[in-house]
Amino acid sequence: MRFEPGRVILHRHFHGHRIGLLKTAVVAADDEQGLLLWVPRGAPMLDRLAVDRRGLRAMPFSEWIETETKLWEVTWSGPSLLKWLPRDEDHSVWFFRDEDGRFTRWYVNLEESGQRWDDGDVAGVDIVDQDLDIVVTPDRSWRWKDEEEFTERLAYPQHYWVADGEAVRAEGERVVKLIEAGTFPFDGTWCDFQPDPAWTVPAEVPAGWDRPRVHRP
Repeated sequence: MRFEPGRVILHRHFHGHRIGLLKTAVVAADDEQGLLLWVPRGAPMLDRLAVDRRGLRAMPFSEWIETETKLWEVTWSGPSLLKWLPRDEDHSVWFFRDEDGRFTRWYVNLEESGQRWDDGDVAGVDIVDQDLDIVVTPDRSWRWKDEEEFTERLAYPQHYWVADGEAVRAEGERVVKLIEAGTFPFDGTWCDFQPDPAWTVPAEVPAGWDRPRVHRP
């Protein structure tokens, strides 16, 4: 399954069987390397928060698993964002920009490989966010991000959506070798990417966003 450039799709992050985060994105490219997504400023989103609007990182995980939550309608408020989801690999790479559109850093999001779906009027890609991440500066210096939260949540295997913490870290270490070597996608590719000015996203998340998650085969 491949998506045509310019098509609007839903990038859904799952926490087990529940959507934790949903971004509306535009397909920039889709080929044998993977899926490239553009998330413009103002793109509609859904974000799982407590009913008092506190997020997962605002409380201990032991409290989160006992807290009533809901999906809140929000928008992507940061500068427009480029995301690359390589095929059959357990991470994605995000290209962050500043307010003037200049590339500022890569962000490696460790996650189960994206699973695509297409229901005709609405389509998307589903991932399970594995929480441990890597921040990479333009000179390819890097650091782990969210290690404490990752370790804390692994202590609750009956509630946490990550089953194998060692496998997640091993994937991160594999990507670190690419970072340090300056190989694709950390070789400057897409750092000056410019979207098609004709690309638009709807004002609201399209109907059909709540279809069942697509699981890894």
